[in-house]
Amino acid sequence: MKTVNGLQVIEWFEQFSPKKYAVEGDKIGLQIGTLNKPIHKVMVTLDVLEEVVNEAIDQNVDLIIAHHPPIFRALPTVTDNSAAGKIVTKCIKHDISVYVAHTNLDVAQGGVNDLLTDALELEDVKVLVPTFQEELRKLSVFVPVSHAEALLNALGEAGSGNIGNYSHCSFTSEGEGRFLPLDGTDPFIGKKGQLEKVEEMKVETVYPLSIEKRVMKALFKAHPYEEVAYDVYKLENDMNALGLGRVGKLKSGMSLADFASHVKKGLEVENVRVVGDLNSEIKKVAVLGGDGNKYIHAAKFSGADVYVTGDLYFHTAHDAMAIGLNVVDPGHYAEKIMKKGVAQRLEKVVEEKNWELEVLVSETNTDPFRFM
Repeated sequence: MKTVNGLQVIEWFEQFSPKKYAVEGDKIGLQIGTLNKPIHKVMVTLDVLEEVVNEAIDQNVDLIIAHHPPIFRALPTVTDNSAAGKIVTKCIKHDISVYVAHTNLDVAQGGVNDLLTDALELEDVKVLVPTFQEELRKLSVFVPVSHAEALLNALGEAGSGNIGNYSHCSFTSEGEGRFLPLDGTDPFIGKKGQLEKVEEMKVETVYPLSIEKRVMKALFKAHPYEEVAYDVYKLENDMNALGLGRVGKLKSGMSLADFASHVKKGLEVENVRVVGDLNSEIKKVAVLGGDGNKYIHAAKFSGADVYVTGDLYFHTAHDAMAIGLNVVDPGHYAEKIMKKGVAQRLEKVVEEKNWELEVLVSETNTDPFRFM
């Protein structure tokens, strides 16, 4: 097994949840410590409270990956006289680094909001509030039939061909390639000075501009020719729009009362707050993890019968009633679903890359509320 550096772990993580996805002003990235060190244990948590840090110390954790930033506002001093100061000083003393992925993890495909929709068993899922549009490119390349499959796999593993919830998407067509190797060449097929005809495949796939270097590296490494014939096109498609929240459909309709029970079971919460007629029919569902108060009109505009979000304000509930929008509030702590979700994704990468890295899920309950 390979020893892994913290920089390598976060390099992978930021391919999944890039910083550029975060809303303006969000406090994300490395907040405490360094990533330039060997990492043997990573712990995933929703919040970084002192109790979570103590848990990390007991488990000899090197890196904490958290959703909520422990430092959201500038600290005038860093001492053990404040909660944030205690967290920082303990982490530094025990060489525990803290990395935060907040709204970028909300936006990311497979992130918080997708985990919530999966738990609620929604289908035909789309973005609720678009916040980021990834610029797309289309790659068209010609390759011998014998090497087409290997090239397709390499491009897919590099991240090309991701469309919605599908990966490794491509189109291929067969044809005849012709070329005449000149002096100074070392052709993979044919001889210098002789016109060569080869059965080739035209491979087409799409990728976001942000990973172009990685895709090109995979292309040139997997392609057998010394001179690769390829074209790159700029696309105007908006299929890669990303953003906060999701909207999808239930497999079958149910009453608001039954849907509230469905939310409790799916998100593993004991209680929910409900706004609306308990007998109303629910089919289309909008979901936004955390505090989604300011997006009730987006939820209504999406055609959703109900909006699932946390931290619902008293007056926002009145506003929802006024526009005829049902709301189910499972609380902010419903985002705890990200702990297992991120950990499972990281465990898969650890296995693929043969890293000597243990991934832990924080067992500390950071929900401040108790229901009597």
